Amino acid sequence: MPLYDYRCSQCKKRFTQLVGMTADSKPPECPTCGSSEVRKLISRFARIKSDDERLDDFENAALAAEDNPRAMRRLMREMGKELGENGDEDLEELIEEAEEEMENEGLDDYD
Repeated sequence: MPLYDYRCSQCKKRFTQLVGMTADSKPPECPTCGSSEVRKLISRFARIKSDDERLDDFENAALAAEDNPRAMRRLMREMGKELGENGDEDLEELIEEAEEEMENEGLDDYD
């Protein structure tokens, strides 16, 4: 069964729905507002990246953000989520401590 992307005409939310191929399959409905007034979208192409490719992407992003503390913190949060690390709470705590330290030292935090 294929997955299709839709946009609701009522609430404008985008959603993906698994569509059955049988004669009695129901038309898609928005999961947010329940409207059946939806428009089929062109689906994005997706491929699974290897762990090495994902780490390379983060390395490149880290090099670009190394002089920007706010961008680096954002990247660290994304990296923790993307890699599914169990230490999300520990990572978040470290980031918050670094932010407090910067505020206490009066360092500029630019974006």
